[in-house]
Amino acid sequence: MAATAGTALVALLAGGCAAMPDSGGISRVELSQGSADKNLLQARVYPLGPAKGAKPRDLLTGFLDAVTADEGYDVARQYLTESAAASWNPDAGIQVAADNMDVPPTQAVTDTDSVASLSVHGTEVATVDAKHSFRLPDGRKSLTSDFTFVRGKDNEWRIDRLAPGVIMNETNFRNSYRQVDRYFYAAPDPSAFVAGGAKEVLIADPIYLRRRTDPLTAAAKALVAGPSDWLAPVARTGFPREVGGVKVSVDDSHLAHVQLDVDAADETSCRRMATQLFYTLADQVKGQVERVELKGSHGVCATGRAEAGTPAGVPRYYQRADNGVLMVTDDQRSGDPVPGPLGKAQPGGTPLSTVAVARDGSRAAALSGDGHQLYSVPLAAGATAMPEPVLTSAGKAGDKDALASPSWDGRGDLWVVDRAQSGRVVMVRGNKTYTVPVEGLDGQSVQALKVSADGARVALVVRNAGSGTRSLLFGLVMHGGTTEAPTARIVGLRRVAPLLTDVASVSWAEADQLLVLGKEGDGIQQLYYISTDGSQSSDTPLQSGPGWLAVSASESRGNVLAAAQPVLAVTEGKVYRLVSNQWREVQMTDKVSSYFYAG
Repeated sequence: MAATAGTALVALLAGGCAAMPDSGGISRVELSQGSADKNLLQARVYPLGPAKGAKPRDLLTGFLDAVTADEGYDVARQYLTESAAASWNPDAGIQVAADNMDVPPTQAVTDTDSVASLSVHGTEVATVDAKHSFRLPDGRKSLTSDFTFVRGKDNEWRIDRLAPGVIMNETNFRNSYRQVDRYFYAAPDPSAFVAGGAKEVLIADPIYLRRRTDPLTAAAKALVAGPSDWLAPVARTGFPREVGGVKVSVDDSHLAHVQLDVDAADETSCRRMATQLFYTLADQVKGQVERVELKGSHGVCATGRAEAGTPAGVPRYYQRADNGVLMVTDDQRSGDPVPGPLGKAQPGGTPLSTVAVARDGSRAAALSGDGHQLYSVPLAAGATAMPEPVLTSAGKAGDKDALASPSWDGRGDLWVVDRAQSGRVVMVRGNKTYTVPVEGLDGQSVQALKVSADGARVALVVRNAGSGTRSLLFGLVMHGGTTEAPTARIVGLRRVAPLLTDVASVSWAEADQLLVLGKEGDGIQQLYYISTDGSQSSDTPLQSGPGWLAVSASESRGNVLAAAQPVLAVTEGKVYRLVSNQWREVQMTDKVSSYFYAG
């Protein structure tokens, strides 16, 4: 529909929607708010202005308290000179320091002194940039922030010079900020052919916003500003480069009214913007946003439902019996054999080891018992015999598990690691294989991987040749080439959870989070929710059981239009489900060797 001047720009998105659920975050690390913490109520902060006759050190401690206020920075600016208050940009970023941040005593000032200096020292825990994106430091890093004070004509001291942004300790940061998601479109794969055109899918981009300062409007503004620097290479937005004022309100019917000052937009552009807004706002307030109405100064458009989503597929449990039969179920019963050769016991020959089912349920990847062959097996009634392997490792016959961790993205591509070839990453499209370079490994070798449903992000378990530790990295998948000659490479590696030294199993568990089974140093094995920005959930720790081998989660937990599915865990001969933060053993009628979700 053509845009017309002077009319309202309206987009309606409906559907029984809810924000991400509360259950499941598991970690001991203090920074970051996972799903359970996104709506956690914290103590409100009401700072006081500077006291009359306050000395520089008292002014500095008062200022550091004032920057955590829920009502903005008006009180904090009272600690500054007029010129400093006008030039200081608190939104330039956040330096997060350990709680033992030190404000040393100022040198004694006399009645004739007019200038004084103080510096805050500490250990940097994290930074949050001007786009609200969280970042862990590379190793242990000292932090220093300098402040200069001047005495005015009224004989009162004020801060006259300070760095842009704010500095606070991690306790105040956790109390004042929470992690939320904004949603962008995954960049298209120029080499992929999709009959009828590919449906756009969304990527969650985690950010940190103040908890109680108009969170919906803040989230909408952050969305309009564009993706984080890390995600930008694989993300696209429906919003134009220049957007004016943004304001959000929600009425009693769960309709979010979004006032957006944009130029004329056609119907398609309006729907794309409204879809991003719907997912972003629905993630902020659980169950309070079911529709979005986008209002502007030009154009008219309308849509009935969200136009995009996460390609995670329908969550189903898959299980393999001791005899190798692959079964599918949607509850705790033993299930039904899948159609095709994997639904039958394999007579003779080398038994299969790891199996991974495509997200649409049409195929399964299977590794041979010795881990040297990879099969792409149709799950169809017409298929009766095992196909030829699509990939055979060049590893020696004695090298067990040369191929590892087959993983499907939502686009239908299969990924695997060839450990026998220095951790070579391979993408399988159809029956053809393509080596995927990984940039920035710095001598580490890939041992396992897990590709996200959107196909744009990947979690890598890497081994350090020197220490032998197995740590975790996130990377971006850049697609290119043509349909006849596709290419892919993994770029933008970022280390997460630096204290983890032994990662046993990983699974995508939410639109922006990974569930990790691992341990720190010589500690016990535990479960952690780790965000793609490197932060970890601050929910109550939950230990794994003895001898746990693998965990599996469904990405429906990150889809505001889908119900959350329980986390699954497998140990020798037993299967568990996480229900209301409690592990419950699944009573199976048949013994199973694995129990997992598609992907």
